[in-house]
Amino acid sequence: MRASAYIAISLDGFIARPDGDVSWLDAYNDDCGFGDFFSSVDCLVMGRKSFEKVLSFDVDWPYGKRHVVVLSRSVVQIPSELENTTEQMAGSPAEVAAILERRGFTHLYVDGGATIRGFLDAGLVDSITLTRVPILLGSGIPLFGGLEREIGLDHITTRSFDGGLVQSEYRVANARADQGVELDA
Repeated sequence: MRASAYIAISLDGFIARPDGDVSWLDAYNDDCGFGDFFSSVDCLVMGRKSFEKVLSFDVDWPYGKRHVVVLSRSVVQIPSELENTTEQMAGSPAEVAAILERRGFTHLYVDGGATIRGFLDAGLVDSITLTRVPILLGSGIPLFGGLEREIGLDHITTRSFDGGLVQSEYRVANARADQGVELDA
């Protein structure tokens, strides 16, 4: 099983304003390859705050019938229309990944700042796709603040999109090193 992060960040490294607001992304409608990426994913793992933020959007559930795991130690209210595809789990990233791998999932999409950091710290993220948005928020929720260790990345590619979006893909150089798992080529 592999795990990937795919996320937009401001030029100064924030995924949201201090209050969690992401409306600054609304001006950028380019898919930037997300549809192709998402079609390769069979399970989405996100934190409770990210789940609640997506539920607050004035759009239909964007993940269709894809299986979604919401990480939280407290009870998460899952809307009835999502009960067949969405579940709550608690535990370390390694425990959650092991459960999902035993269930047969092959490609996890890890989303949300704390969730991405936790999976990175555990050596479970294989690749990261960052789309830098040409805006400086000045403050907010950082994507990478508070990592437990230094994490090496190998650059795969960088491309630009209309509106000044710049997307870079990286392979996590030391992913799964502690578990002795080799990365797919």
